[in-house]
Amino acid sequence: MTSPKAASPIVSNSRLILASESPRRLALLAQAGIVPAAVAPAHVDETPRKSEPPRAYALRLAVAKAKAIGAEAGTIVLAADTVVACGRRILPKASTSDEVRACLALLSGRRHQVITAVAALTHDKLRTRVAMTRVSFARLSDTDIQSYLDCGEGIGKAGGYAIQGRAEIFVRQISGSYSNVVGLPLFETVSLVRGCSFTFP
Repeated sequence: MTSPKAASPIVSNSRLILASESPRRLALLAQAGIVPAAVAPAHVDETPRKSEPPRAYALRLAVAKAKAIGAEAGTIVLAADTVVACGRRILPKASTSDEVRACLALLSGRRHQVITAVAALTHDKLRTRVAMTRVSFARLSDTDIQSYLDCGEGIGKAGGYAIQGRAEIFVRQISGSYSNVVGLPLFETVSLVRGCSFTFP
C-alpha cells in the first residue's frame, strides 16, 4: 500500500503572507497546497462595537488584520477572523475555564453559527469573502462540560471549543463548510488567492 502524495504547493509570482499565528490555519492552507512565504500575526483591537452583527464584526476584523500588515507590490496578505454566534450574540474567544464553561452551557442543545471572514490584500486591491456554517450541539451534561474543561482544548478558541478535537463528539449536525468551523473556509480562501494571481501547477 503506497502512501498518499502530499499536495503540491501553489505556484505564484507573488509572496503570500499569512496575518495569523493560528496553527490550524497554517495546516488548512497546507491541506490546500498553499505554503505562505511568511507568517506575520496581526494584532488589532478585537472588541465588538455596540450592537455590531457577527458577520460585520468578523469582516471588520479580517480587513483590519490585513491592513495592519499592509501589502507591497508583489505581496498578498491573507487574514481571517472566525466568530461563533448564537443569533446576534457574539461568543468570546474563551481565555479561562469559566468562559469555556459558559460558552458550552449556552451552546448545549442549541444551533449556532460559525462565521469566518477572509481578506486578501494586494498593493492595489482588497478582496473579501465570508462563510457561514450552522452547527447543532447535543444537550451537554455537567459531566460532559467538566470533562471537556479538564482536557483544556477550549482555551483560546472562539466559542470555547475546537471542532477538530474532542468537541466533535458534541456535534449533532453541521450544515456548511467544516473547514470554516476549524478556522479557515478552504473554498472561499482558494477562490481569493486565485483572484490574486496564484496559479495551480
